[in-house]
Amino acid sequence: MRQRYRRRHSTVRSRPRQAFTAALTTAALLLAGCSSANIPDSRTEIVMWNHAAGNPEELATISEVIDAFNASQDQYFVRQEAFPQLVYGDAITAAALTGDLPCIVDIDGPIVPNWAWAELLRPLEISQETLDQMLPSTLGEYQDETYSVGYYDVALGIHARQSVLERYGIRIPSIEEPWSGEEFDAALETIAAGGEFRYPLDLGTGIADGEWWSYAYSPFLQSFGGDQIDRDTYLTAEGALNGPEAVAFGEWFQSLFTRGLVSREGNPARPEFFDGSVALSWQGSWEALKAYEEWGDDMLQLPPPDFGAGPVIGGASWQWGVSTSCEDPAGAFEYLEFTLQPQYLARFSEELGVIPATQAATELTPQFSEDGQLRPAVDLSREFAMVRPQTPAYQVISSVFEKTLKDIMHGADVEAVLNRAVRDIDTNIRSNDGYGF
Repeated sequence: MRQRYRRRHSTVRSRPRQAFTAALTTAALLLAGCSSANIPDSRTEIVMWNHAAGNPEELATISEVIDAFNASQDQYFVRQEAFPQLVYGDAITAAALTGDLPCIVDIDGPIVPNWAWAELLRPLEISQETLDQMLPSTLGEYQDETYSVGYYDVALGIHARQSVLERYGIRIPSIEEPWSGEEFDAALETIAAGGEFRYPLDLGTGIADGEWWSYAYSPFLQSFGGDQIDRDTYLTAEGALNGPEAVAFGEWFQSLFTRGLVSREGNPARPEFFDGSVALSWQGSWEALKAYEEWGDDMLQLPPPDFGAGPVIGGASWQWGVSTSCEDPAGAFEYLEFTLQPQYLARFSEELGVIPATQAATELTPQFSEDGQLRPAVDLSREFAMVRPQTPAYQVISSVFEKTLKDIMHGADVEAVLNRAVRDIDTNIRSNDGYGF
């Protein structure tokens, strides 16, 4: 995550190839210095693309793991091409349209079902024993097949300061006893009445578009008892997104702004919790270390509230898959299985501040281990993570959901816009013959 979310398109196959030419050219120019060389003649080359060119810690860790794999055997040689994230999405989609995907691709978890439906990814040929050790949210699935695997996940929670809650007489919630929706609302109203903070709560509404709106706010909908789609069939959003529970969520969400508890705007960089202008922040675990540096032992990572159907946070981050274009899938799968060893998963967690994908890796990562400072993120992920709907329609669902919530935030009739959202999602599903469901 780390602000990694950006708008995706409704299906991989829907956008004209010409639209990607400039982005692909730019990406190619930026690859200098980001790929391995000197491939031994006797080895089979396995090409990998990733979006880590703008993240030196992640790029260095990927390179370290590649070097370890290349040194561990003499049959395959993995070569990476690292793109800046701003052009990666367009570049990889252009390659998909032309049938030129590399063997190994780096993909954001929610779009995996779309790629699987479009027959761009192969089902993983990795031992079931290995997959069984992974956090469920790190596996990308479609139609009961696993198509991708991630090295880590992240967790949303409420960042707060103990001294503030104690000053206002607000109970500190726990995973075992989170705030109820009523308690959460009362806490916000109490803090607002104190006049100490510009707003009681920062929700990140200044993040203008992209996956954040679905990732961050659909868990509230699900905690109310609604959802973005009927997960029993994946053929309609009727009832899930416009039923009584969804309407209650929408009315509550709208009230946060009409009551002045949350800003309709805000800085996309989200400095408010760090500069003390908000009391609480709905924030990702990737910012927790920075918050501890700012507030020390006063910093708390709190669970989400329970609005009636249980606390929920979003699950799934970036993952790895093997393309159907790959001419040597055995080598690609051998590499992926190699990278899932605990010591390598732990390295990603140490460098990126993300939740290790397995228990064995967690035990090797001090900050996430039983007494580690970031341990609450592990527990939040294990207890409350729900993956976003695993359907090829998800890109449309996410886009429609974002527009709907923005309209609700700005005062639209809740029932009307939820009904419109259902119509838009269902129309897309019908036009694609149910996406295989």
